[in-house]
Amino acid sequence: MDIERIHTPVMLERTLELLAPALEADGAVMVDATLGMGGHTAAFLERFPRLTVIGLDRDTDALGIARERLAKFGDRARFVHTVYDGIVEAVRGEGFREVQGVLFDLGVSSLQLDRAERGFAYSKDAPLDMRMDSTSGRTAADVIAEESEDELRRIFLDYGEEKLAARYARAIVRARAEAPITRSAELVTIIQAATPVAIQRQGHPAKRVFQALRIEVNEELSVLERAMPAALETIAVGGRIVVLAYQSLEDRIVKRSLAAASSSSAPAGLPMELPEHRPEFKLLVRGAELASEDEQAENPRAKPVRLRAAERLRRPS
Repeated sequence: MDIERIHTPVMLERTLELLAPALEADGAVMVDATLGMGGHTAAFLERFPRLTVIGLDRDTDALGIARERLAKFGDRARFVHTVYDGIVEAVRGEGFREVQGVLFDLGVSSLQLDRAERGFAYSKDAPLDMRMDSTSGRTAADVIAEESEDELRRIFLDYGEEKLAARYARAIVRARAEAPITRSAELVTIIQAATPVAIQRQGHPAKRVFQALRIEVNEELSVLERAMPAALETIAVGGRIVVLAYQSLEDRIVKRSLAAASSSSAPAGLPMELPEHRPEFKLLVRGAELASEDEQAENPRAKPVRLRAAERLRRPS
């Protein structure tokens, strides 16, 4: 496998630039909360020769590739098999109380998309799995088989923002009464048959349903809701966090978490802000940054990305 060819880290130079002020000192530690195949981590370890990176991933395949790829960095590269809401335990398990940098590159990875047998891609026929950690948990086929029509509609609507959620849920329930739905091509056929022709011309009709199933199977939004405050808690004064989100549901959670951390806690009406009410973080970018037009042209996976970043100003008194 040519890792460099199949995996181009998104907004790499910008993440390096934003995290650099926190990572240049001796003994700096960074958490790559979504290690994947190690593209971002490799660049950080090359750029900052005194840096240690703790890489987290729930995907054992990705961890195996990253271990091999990053072996040349010795114990400067650490590996933890965990979901990223376990960041506090992972940091402490490696012997640290706080870190200088945290990076999240959210969503499905290149490895998961490009290996058809993982079942993430609606364009490739495979078993309906979609588990980021293939060692545990329900598969997408389990969700399709077990959930009620109302629950399937909710999943497609809430996690895929799919306008035809009710139609698709009804079609799936009818189809599974005839035979189990176990492969991605079977599900795509059902969705296409239930989609009006005019809507099919607007893009692949299965895209949002597959996104919704992936989020449900991996509990991505609830995990992120827990992970953001946990990650902020691990960051030392002067430390920084960068988050790359690829869909609006993730970005809303990130935006809300960083906004709360960077806001004053002073009650309304106080004549002056007391030190204990000052924000713990400051935002480093205005709103959400997009990848450059050049990067989007070179790397299509950069098109939907939204980058947000913050720096810790103080610890609570």
